[in-house]
Amino acid sequence: MTPAPTVTTRVRIVHRQLLLDSGYVLSGMPLGLAAFVLAVAGISLSSGLLVVAIGLPVLAGSLQVVRSLADFERLRIATLLRQPLVRPDYLTPDPSEGIWRRSLVPVRDTQSWLDLLHALVRPMVELSTFAVVLTWWAGAVGGMLYPAYFWALPDGPDNQDLSELLGMGDGVAARLALNLSIGLFFLLTLPLVARGCARFQAGLARSLLTGVAEMRHRIIMLEEQKRAAASAEASALRRLERDIHDGPQQRLVRLAMDLSRARQQLAADPGAAGRTLDEAVAQTRETLNELRGLSRGIAPPILVDRGLPSALAALAALALVPTELQVEDDLGTPGGRLDPAVESTAYFVVAEALTNVAKHSRATECQVTVQRDGSQLRVGVADDGQGGAHLAKGHGLAGIADRVRAAGGQLTVTSPAGGPTEVRAELPL
Repeated sequence: MTPAPTVTTRVRIVHRQLLLDSGYVLSGMPLGLAAFVLAVAGISLSSGLLVVAIGLPVLAGSLQVVRSLADFERLRIATLLRQPLVRPDYLTPDPSEGIWRRSLVPVRDTQSWLDLLHALVRPMVELSTFAVVLTWWAGAVGGMLYPAYFWALPDGPDNQDLSELLGMGDGVAARLALNLSIGLFFLLTLPLVARGCARFQAGLARSLLTGVAEMRHRIIMLEEQKRAAASAEASALRRLERDIHDGPQQRLVRLAMDLSRARQQLAADPGAAGRTLDEAVAQTRETLNELRGLSRGIAPPILVDRGLPSALAALAALALVPTELQVEDDLGTPGGRLDPAVESTAYFVVAEALTNVAKHSRATECQVTVQRDGSQLRVGVADDGQGGAHLAKGHGLAGIADRVRAAGGQLTVTSPAGGPTEVRAELPL
């Protein structure tokens, strides 16, 4: 378990976030004004030149300039929100097109116009957030430092303090108490106000500059998950069909032949018929055992009944290579159980990885770790074998990757020549 952060650590985190939010908001105002001026100048110039051929190229150039400013704003958003940088896929000129059409590609790009819209509307939002954050900083600094400069303020019969207007008196103590209270209020609420203004300002930029790109990336990811799920399902069905054909089907054929032979032997040689029936009973038991094994490969009963830790413990106990298991205990409790799809994916990742370790790694020991990390479940299988494993080489790893992608996760394999090998899966919860 990760230890709880101390008060000093929390204060340091809040201070760092406050500086980040304030810097984003306060620096956004000059950047927004610059983008607005360039956008308006570009539109005005291109509008005035539309009567001649140079108007559209000027508009395309203006869109390119606005795109550069939008890219810088995307970088600022990624830093503020601590998220990966998302850049839209802009239209690119076709080499087969002429110079004129290639120069007008930004004009045909929808995202370029969204960048221009952001440059035109951002000053209205950034002006308000800038004013609010600057006011809160001034109130906090001015109020908390009031004892250091109040003596230099003009004091005369015509100057009436706020403390006197509020009925607190006109003494130094009343003025200090009032101004310190105001400064303390602004200081305590400053992190929340700065965070809210920064998120509001970044929300507008994100919706216009990366919203379409994030939606497209999400669609692409869902399509990949769908293909991965279909591929994993097809692979599982082919394997199940092959296992049934090679195992139970052959035993059932032999069982039918043994029963036919026993029926023919009943009258002529009852003893031989009894031995044949005994063999048929043994075949029946072996067939049942194989069918139970195949059913465990589809939906392991121990996983459904007792949870992921117990199912992985059973896998580790049956592994051919000595396996150390580290799993969070609460994953098996009723309150800590994961989504059945996540549990099933994690189980089969470990099962297939242990099978590969036994078949190909020549390892002497193996370690399985499963832990919950925020909104992700991290599954790792490491061995001290000869290495050389790769997703492109198959050995079941491609099937694992399809299954993990179908669950919305990511699989990575680290296996240099000579070892060791580590298979890591990150599954969203």
